[in-house]
Amino acid sequence: MTLAPSGRPLAAFANGTIAFTSKVSGVPDIAVTLTGPSGKHNLNTLLELPVFHPCVRLARWREQPGLLSFIPPDGRFTLAGYEVDLLPFTDARIAKSNSNNLKLPVSLEIKTGLGNVGSDFEVRLQINTVFAASTISSRGGGAGGRGFGGPQTGTPAAPSLQDLTVTVPLPVDVRNLSEVRPSKGDANYNPGGQFLEWSIPDKELASGGSFFSLLCTVVGPMTEEDVDSDPTGFGFNTSGRVEYSYDEPYQASEPKAKADETTAEEKDERRTTQNKALMPSSASVSFAVKGWTASGIKVESIVIDPRRSRGLGETVKPYKGVKYLTISKGGVEVRC
Repeated sequence: MTLAPSGRPLAAFANGTIAFTSKVSGVPDIAVTLTGPSGKHNLNTLLELPVFHPCVRLARWREQPGLLSFIPPDGRFTLAGYEVDLLPFTDARIAKSNSNNLKLPVSLEIKTGLGNVGSDFEVRLQINTVFAASTISSRGGGAGGRGFGGPQTGTPAAPSLQDLTVTVPLPVDVRNLSEVRPSKGDANYNPGGQFLEWSIPDKELASGGSFFSLLCTVVGPMTEEDVDSDPTGFGFNTSGRVEYSYDEPYQASEPKAKADETTAEEKDERRTTQNKALMPSSASVSFAVKGWTASGIKVESIVIDPRRSRGLGETVKPYKGVKYLTISKGGVEVRC
């Protein structure tokens, strides 16, 4: 997903995979029925570029989109794959949509050019209240957690948010980050690196709160003023020390002409202009959610047909279960 600085989604897709595990004796004949956010009537248009395992009966799918009829091989295999466009609007209505309509577990915002000379930027992270409450209760912090009679964590009734990481690419001219101040979690940056990584552990998510922030101060290439105040280039303060210049003659006949004096306001304006090119232009967030799918595609039913199946006793009732998992590795990008 790519979001504009205003929060308007520019593109949003979900790539889905149905992983199936079969451990049933004999030759079971299985029918899996899928459903979407608005039901089964538009699954044929909702699922784009579908691919199926050779065991799936394609004629049944064409007759009734959403029905997967097959005889599974033993063990684990990929039953089907698909792609879903998460922007169900026409081009004329996209301008009215925003990221809130997509019901993402997290939202990201970047503020650049902060501070007196525009050398600071802030990354603001907000967790959807539904996922925040589920994460807290899953750790035993509320009445909806396990052991309190509530829904089990990692299910559609209580999705669990995990592995939350924000990556901020930085321009090549950024020499260092003098200050990195996250409100929660750990932020790591190596001088000379190309990105800043901010990770929020699961225990921090479970401690409560849905707003997190990261404030950073960039340091750009050394200017002539920096060299004059720090001739070593290593950030040492040489004020109060005797400075030696090996480029001057042994006996100077005339004193050096003073450089053009600039006011403090002019220096700040120059710094602001230089720091503007050091600001990040985007940020991406990675996460994993158990019990939730971005596309809204779910399994409505799993039925084993006893008449078509062979080698399966009438009294045998195999266990049937479904798990949902969404993984986004830097898949949500916000531009600024």
